[in-house]
Amino acid sequence: MKIGVIGGGQLGRMLALAGTPLGMNFAFLDPAPDACAAALGEHLLADYGDQEHLRQLANDVDLVTFEFESVPAETVAFLSQFVPVYPSAEALRIARDRWFEKSMFKDLGIPTPAFADIQSQADLHAAVASIGLPAVLKTRTLGYDGKGQKVLRTPEDVSGTFAELGSVPCLLEGFVPFTGEVSLIAVRARDGETRFYPLVHNTHDSGILRLSIASTDHPLQALAEDYAGRVLKQLDYVGVLAFEFFEVDGGLKANEIAPRVHNSGHWTTEGAECSQFENHLRAVAGLPLGSTAKVGESAMLNFIGEVPAVSGVIAVEDCHLHHYGKAFKAGRKVGHATVRSKDRATLDRQVKQVEALIKN
Repeated sequence: MKIGVIGGGQLGRMLALAGTPLGMNFAFLDPAPDACAAALGEHLLADYGDQEHLRQLANDVDLVTFEFESVPAETVAFLSQFVPVYPSAEALRIARDRWFEKSMFKDLGIPTPAFADIQSQADLHAAVASIGLPAVLKTRTLGYDGKGQKVLRTPEDVSGTFAELGSVPCLLEGFVPFTGEVSLIAVRARDGETRFYPLVHNTHDSGILRLSIASTDHPLQALAEDYAGRVLKQLDYVGVLAFEFFEVDGGLKANEIAPRVHNSGHWTTEGAECSQFENHLRAVAGLPLGSTAKVGESAMLNFIGEVPAVSGVIAVEDCHLHHYGKAFKAGRKVGHATVRSKDRATLDRQVKQVEALIKN
């Protein structure tokens, strides 16, 4: 089976690494000449809206998926005329736009922070008057890893902020005094079978995920699965979906979904019986889903800007390095490490060892 992937970044690369043992081949469509997934398959160098190359991709593969939500929904809709594409264009249309996303949560009875659609600076002033401060202004599309957003704490922060974010449609969200950030990785097959990985505790710095630790018997696991299940059913979703939540007052408030394999699920490659990457491919290809059970205690640490010395990373007990083959650049995710242990105390020690390498 040959899989077409829209996007050629590290997520596409890891999909190919998971699919190759299953006898799958890959073709990536990406406008970047140095797309890091290109080493794992064919590379169609083209913009996401290039219909000639999209047709070429469709004619050469059995199905298509995508590795990030910056892909235009129109691209997926166009491809769907010629080849199966999972997740669907409708799922992508909703997930990539924060207003559509939050509105869906509200319609499904999933708690969210207060939010408002912002089309102008006047809208922003009116929304702040209603929702209050602090609040977070985010572009409705394309913002990630702390980009395309600004925390508003004082009235002075509000002035001129709509223009600062590009005078594009935005969403204002009330600030959530959360006690923790968690995410749930879910996978849904073509026939509707759904499985969930354990909730993951996430630590961010400057809007970028730094550390994920898979939980054991999290008290909010069932609630998170209920909320994610509502979304998967509503979207008739096929593939892996990540759902990020805030822990608030013993419950959960929805932050956002990502219609793809996700950074907070990287631990599953070594830490689960079947990784998120393999399960995504199983789902979109119509194959049986794999077990999402944990294998010991696991954590993932991102490498931002540069990868520490390989010798130092792999010297840590049961530590596994994933180098993306990308040029080092400040603020850029260029690799990660997963650590695994039989007990949490040992895992915490391993995490500190890797963190020391990052700091140095």
